[in-house]
Amino acid sequence: MTTKAIWEVPEPRSVCDVRHDDGSVTKLRRHGNPGGPRLLLSHGSGLAIDLYYPFWSLLQDDFDLFLYDIRNHGWNAVGPASGHNVPNLVLDQERVVETLEDQYGRARTIGVFHSLAALTALLSPSLGTGRTGELSAWILFDPPMFRPKMGDVEYEELSEKLAATIRRRTDRFGDQEDFAELIRHLLLTRAVPGAAELMARTVLRESPDGAGYELRCPREYEAQILAYTRTFAFLVDMGRLPCPTKVVGSDPTLAFSYMPSFNLSHIETVEYDFLPDTTHLLQLEQPAECVAALRRFLEARRLL
Repeated sequence: MTTKAIWEVPEPRSVCDVRHDDGSVTKLRRHGNPGGPRLLLSHGSGLAIDLYYPFWSLLQDDFDLFLYDIRNHGWNAVGPASGHNVPNLVLDQERVVETLEDQYGRARTIGVFHSLAALTALLSPSLGTGRTGELSAWILFDPPMFRPKMGDVEYEELSEKLAATIRRRTDRFGDQEDFAELIRHLLLTRAVPGAAELMARTVLRESPDGAGYELRCPREYEAQILAYTRTFAFLVDMGRLPCPTKVVGSDPTLAFSYMPSFNLSHIETVEYDFLPDTTHLLQLEQPAECVAALRRFLEARRLL
């Protein structure tokens, strides 16, 4: 693969509208092999599940893949900022799973979630029980395992600093090439070739006024969800997981891109591995190794 590699995300086999109680709609897409085990995939804040194509392209021959973007991301329309909060994201995820079963039939479904999507699964009271309309197992890539204590001043200060950084972020670009060049050096220094161009195509949309491109998920929304994440993170209890779960983390010895995610106190309560020399975007940096970890878990648990 050359440095000019282009990742072309294929057209889905089908698209299904998942309708939520507040009127918002999530676009659920089907890819891969309809005869294979069913996986449901979603992504981290500010991103899009099509960006993870270097990862899930390695699964499409053997698995029945269902993909969705978090509200106000990716294929989904941007709605009111007031609706962009963690409780709604949890409800959205539960509704996606229910609709998946209603539209495509009952089958064992494994959730494959990164970052924010992993957090909402961990916060759901029912998503991992394996009953009708729910998931049988999770593979969580770099979830927020760091569980702050209420009133943790250092955590609060870091959250505020990161939210302020997001709000100052450039949100309009003259063209996709400008964005790709910037993001390649700021965020994707370890990513597979072509990842920066893929990110430009999947997290940007043409501005309505025709003046270049803008972020699909507005920067204010991403900063807002960080504040909500800070509020809800202390509720995560990795010692009381409702279903078989595999956590694949980034390298804990490297500087973390967003928030601290690793806490050694969890090491005895969860099936955990990390990939050396990876950051929070490990599925774009070592996609084959991430797929191998997923397959090992499913084989060990006899879920294939």
